[in-house]
Amino acid sequence: MSCIASICEIHTKLTVKGANETVTIQADQIKLKWLGTSGHVPDGAGVTWGIPWAEGVLQRSESLTLLGTDGEELPVQTWPTAFWPDGSVKWSAHAVSIAGERSDTYSIVKGKAAAAAESVAVTESDDTITVDTGSIICRLNREGSSLIRSIHREGSLVCSDGKLQCIREERHTTSGMKTTKEHHFTSRISKAVVEQNGPIRAVVRIEGNHKLNTGVREWIPFTLRLYFYAGQHTIKALHTFVFDGNPHMDFIKGIGMTFRVPMQGPLYNRHIRFTGDSGLFAESPKHLMTFRTNGKYQEIFKRQTAGEKVGFDAEEDERFIGLIEESAVWDSFKLVQGTADSYTITKRTQEGCTWLRSAFGQRSLGTVYAGGENGGLGVGVRNFWKKYPSSMELHHTSKDEAEMTVWFWSPDAEPMDLRHYDTTTHLQSSYEGFDEMRSTPYGIANTSELAIWCYDQTPSHETLYAAALECQSPSLLVCEPEYYHEVKAFGVWSLPNHSTQAHARLEDQLNAGIEFYKEEIEQRRWYGFWDFGDVMHGYDPTRHAWRYDIGGCAWQNTELVPNMWLWYMFLRSGREDIFRMAEAMTRHTSEVDVYHFGEYAGLGSRHNVVHWGCGCKEARISMAGLHRFYYYLTADERIGDIMDEVTDSDYTTVHLDPMRYYFPKDEYPTHARVGPDWAAFSSNWMTRWERYEDTGYRDKLLTGIESLKNMPNRMKNLAVHGYDPKTGKLYDMGNNAGGHLAICMGGPQVWMELALMLKDAEWQSMLVEIGEFYNLPREEKRQKLAGDLGNGGYAWPMFSTGIAAYAAFHNKDEALAKLAWDILLNDEVGKVTLTEITKPVPTLEYIRPIKEIPWIATNTVSQWSLNAIVCLELIGDALVNAETVAAVHN
Repeated sequence: MSCIASICEIHTKLTVKGANETVTIQADQIKLKWLGTSGHVPDGAGVTWGIPWAEGVLQRSESLTLLGTDGEELPVQTWPTAFWPDGSVKWSAHAVSIAGERSDTYSIVKGKAAAAAESVAVTESDDTITVDTGSIICRLNREGSSLIRSIHREGSLVCSDGKLQCIREERHTTSGMKTTKEHHFTSRISKAVVEQNGPIRAVVRIEGNHKLNTGVREWIPFTLRLYFYAGQHTIKALHTFVFDGNPHMDFIKGIGMTFRVPMQGPLYNRHIRFTGDSGLFAESPKHLMTFRTNGKYQEIFKRQTAGEKVGFDAEEDERFIGLIEESAVWDSFKLVQGTADSYTITKRTQEGCTWLRSAFGQRSLGTVYAGGENGGLGVGVRNFWKKYPSSMELHHTSKDEAEMTVWFWSPDAEPMDLRHYDTTTHLQSSYEGFDEMRSTPYGIANTSELAIWCYDQTPSHETLYAAALECQSPSLLVCEPEYYHEVKAFGVWSLPNHSTQAHARLEDQLNAGIEFYKEEIEQRRWYGFWDFGDVMHGYDPTRHAWRYDIGGCAWQNTELVPNMWLWYMFLRSGREDIFRMAEAMTRHTSEVDVYHFGEYAGLGSRHNVVHWGCGCKEARISMAGLHRFYYYLTADERIGDIMDEVTDSDYTTVHLDPMRYYFPKDEYPTHARVGPDWAAFSSNWMTRWERYEDTGYRDKLLTGIESLKNMPNRMKNLAVHGYDPKTGKLYDMGNNAGGHLAICMGGPQVWMELALMLKDAEWQSMLVEIGEFYNLPREEKRQKLAGDLGNGGYAWPMFSTGIAAYAAFHNKDEALAKLAWDILLNDEVGKVTLTEITKPVPTLEYIRPIKEIPWIATNTVSQWSLNAIVCLELIGDALVNAETVAAVHN
């Protein structure tokens, strides 16, 4: 956003008429705080974050400024990321470059932004894009294999020839003998564009493929985004690749990024660093430890290890210089994180000689540094041990130019195996949806995040360690939960409430659900390149393990929207640990569980033993409603790409009808359940409309709503309809499904937020009807519905409590509010205390000590929590008192 007008008068409060009530918004100053405190580097950082706005409060022509704790104005770059239907800003994004000490809190206020003392300057030519932050100058190529041509700091070259690497393993079996051959691929640029051009923040996106070094094949499309901030010597990089191979033939042995680093000065003044669990591995191509290192040389050795520049007197130190010249030269170093619990650091003198084990540990912080007397390059890989197998290598450290490679998938590990776990489906014994084998990784993606530091001297241990922490937990500014709640960011949800014993017990249970899964992620080691961020679906109490090998019951893959559960828990608490859980799940599910091109483009794979294994490819897995939390809170461009990709996912259902098992081809192009199919489509269109003010998708959304309004049962039958993606029209088929999937896959959350945007009383009344109708006795349902009501449907009453609360709130229906609470409190999650029923497993019954809840299911915990959060907001006053709660549970 180009904010060109400043506001002359700032009102202290604005009264805004919302869809449900009138709220008072504190508009003059929005308080910001840091998300957590760990990993904050002392010498400044570039930060990007998002802020929501109530409708009508911020116009796109109004400017904003950032204030520190002491009232000092800081330059801030601002742009809109979403708009309300009246044209005012719904979400804004902001970037700031902080030098030196940071304030504990900040505030955003209306007013002309302070002028930047330093700005990012971007210069484009036919073959390069040059970015000057004032601290570093980075030249990027528009073509060829090298993405980063060079980075200079204070006139000195820090690195050059930054390119991507991919290794493919070819396998053959002849007469029972297995042979393998490696094929090496290097990045080939197809496009380089400037996405954002300062003054505080600049973003460059480079796209391409990996080309065979000795052949013509190109594959594995990639996108690399580079983020620059004014005055900063750090670059953030976001790397994404999409798999476009044959999983039975194309085994990726390694994928990563390589840099060339100048190494100036004598070998003993060159420095190598790896971050370990809690400290650093610090050595040199030629360290000063010999058989006779003692006295003053021991002290010099300590200074060398600390990274100081050392020297010797040719006459006085002649003997020791001779010893050093004769000592071994260590030319290569490597850290390999083979599992979530172990890494090994090795080094060697030269090719053809053994790798010597230097150190080992459990969980490396994933940062490497190499440099000489004029400084050097540091690179950190975020979630390094969590997304194992990963590694970092340094070669030619004794030469004029070293080669540094960070591997997102380490070639020291077994190659990626993206094949399915079997050659057939298991429809009866498992929950695999269809008797169709549609397990394919073609079109899935993975994103890795890097930090690149350009140092003018070897950093101290404290400096590099702090940088590594910052890489793992990047600084982020967030609003107070009360503000998110007041402006109704992401719709209807509640703040924590401990006002009565009953409320406090619910809050304890909500927190216990989070704590259980935090511990379970660690206890079960739900880590790994393709798995990190996801959790599992159903539990097997006999084996004391999650049903990892039962199709449909292993990985969750957004089933019953745990993403939304985690994000709403963050919004109401502001807790960093919950944010990081939600962030990891968003990154995983938006990439690995979604098809970014190919036959299933825009759809996602339902829960299965392997993430892409299920024959059910559906829009509910990939819908924008799951990912927009992260996008609006961080302005992450990659998530923006993915939300764009799924906008037209309804067209893909024409050749892959989600109801093909139940409805043969008929006069309609395809079919869509009101939820989760049309609910997912509507989340995609709502997001497209608010981000781009694209009225075509608004109209498509309204066309669907009008179709539902004109049906005899409107939405309360939660039916399957005929559907035409070209027009957006839904067609009544006389089907009264009553499907619970309509209300447990994020539909109510999307629809309630949509009601705030549309301000359509009839749409709101249709949502109320669902809540009123869902738990009526079956005979009463039959009387109220047009058409037949078969057996089944309207299962899982607990799933309906949130939408029932919506109806009770709008109708002031005390009986319905009581029913919703009775259902929720007597559900299997509601009637226990999770912390009390988590028990140790007998020692000999599992491979190591663990705790478990034998009946646990992510579906249940996720939906119970989401519904409780909504009920506390809408019918919290109707929550039975503490004595009644106790009576219910006893």
